[in-house]
Amino acid sequence: MPALTDTSHRVSNEQALLNPEPSRNIEALAAPLQLGVMASGNGSNFEALVQAIDDGALSARIHLLVVNNPDCGARERAERLGIPCAVVDHRVIRDRQELDRELIRQFRAAAVEAIVMAGWMRIVTSELIDAFPDRLINLHPSLLPSFRGLDGIGQALNAGVQISGCTVHLVSKDLDAGPIVAQAAVPVFSTDDHASLASRIREQEHRLLPSALMQLGRRWRQG
Repeated sequence: MPALTDTSHRVSNEQALLNPEPSRNIEALAAPLQLGVMASGNGSNFEALVQAIDDGALSARIHLLVVNNPDCGARERAERLGIPCAVVDHRVIRDRQELDRELIRQFRAAAVEAIVMAGWMRIVTSELIDAFPDRLINLHPSLLPSFRGLDGIGQALNAGVQISGCTVHLVSKDLDAGPIVAQAAVPVFSTDDHASLASRIREQEHRLLPSALMQLGRRWRQG
């Protein structure tokens, strides 16, 4: 068994055990998930969802991306990928409840059944949570319940933990405290900085989110 300080083995062996690769031969849902996505930044998880759908790993259709930053990378990705995109700018709609009411209006008009917060950097209110009960999903860059809130990656580095990761969970009225759907662990190396750890966590986010959505989709279809 290689020593944990041997980083050449830690990624290939330890991470493979913690996060087994999901099968690509996934039985399609009876009806594909009708999704909305919310993003504030680069949008790599949004594009990973689109790629998973194209690859047949996720039985879904993305009806609408909503961004709160008109200049964000997610909006550019949506344009390139041909996904409808709406801007709900928090600097224009400053009241949080009013902003969430506009999100509800946009997503209901797009006929989505569930919403994925894929890098949405705003705290949502009960308006949105109650409008999509148990159908509002968040992706957080830590192994919850550790390191809730802003900059989970920085919190993990500052705490000196040896394992971090990412979590897909249902959104509740308490910050990053809703029921956990799925998690992926990522080793933290002594040489890591914010960028290097974020990059490895992002790789796991890209595989975890589509898999968790398929898990939820089976639950919803059976219900």
